[in-house]
Amino acid sequence: MIDRPPPRILSIAGSDSSGGAGIQADIKTITMLGGYAMTAITAITAQNTTGVQAIAPLSADMVSTQIDSCISDIGVDAIKIGMLHDIAIVDALDSALAGLDAAVPVILDPVMVSTSGATLIAEDAVAAIREKLFARSMLVTPNLPELAHLAGRTLEDTNQVIDAAAELADRHGCCVLAKGGHTEDARVIDTLIQPGGRWVQFDHARIDTRHTHGTGCTLSSAIATLIGHGQALDHAVRLGRQFVLAAINAAPGFGAGNGPLGQQAVRNLN
Repeated sequence: MIDRPPPRILSIAGSDSSGGAGIQADIKTITMLGGYAMTAITAITAQNTTGVQAIAPLSADMVSTQIDSCISDIGVDAIKIGMLHDIAIVDALDSALAGLDAAVPVILDPVMVSTSGATLIAEDAVAAIREKLFARSMLVTPNLPELAHLAGRTLEDTNQVIDAAAELADRHGCCVLAKGGHTEDARVIDTLIQPGGRWVQFDHARIDTRHTHGTGCTLSSAIATLIGHGQALDHAVRLGRQFVLAAINAAPGFGAGNGPLGQQAVRNLN
């Protein structure tokens, strides 16, 4: 019996010096789910559980070169995109993806604000991501504030969330996972919407914890890895959510603010 090689997952995102989010959370998640993690770092941050102290973006050329170095030699089975910071990096990534095999799935987490509330991306880059990268993505995973910003309106109930996500999905031809973690509801409801209006919801009881730093990064990289393993999108989302919940429950309790997850403690998914 010949073992299959691990799926090659490229994370294009910012670095979190405290290890809770960004590239570091992605590497932990991809590894624990049996993938081979590669990275193209877009920005270096000095941050911890209480906030972001400094951001230093890398050049667009450096980001492009990292992507090419990985794909030209190792190859890639799925791509996760996180923090992009500025429009030059967005344009460079757009060009890099244009030369990629269209069969390679792209999971885009439109990171705009950190868990602690720090702005992580220039405003003109948001529009560029929406107009250039959504159409290249299999799945976009906005949280509620990100979805409201992308839709250009306030979202106050589930029907409005579904309408906004469906509008994005139809306009850009990508699936949208509208995450419900920022609501005040007793249960967290995530809605996966495909172009054309088909949707399915996933929910779980809200966990009373401050240790949620990197949940979005963890979920998007988990979905990318599971798709790289050959899972269908619906099932990859379901299992990815299970991984995030297990990592929250295994949080090590570090830091005075929004603490990191415990990806390293997650051993099995049912």
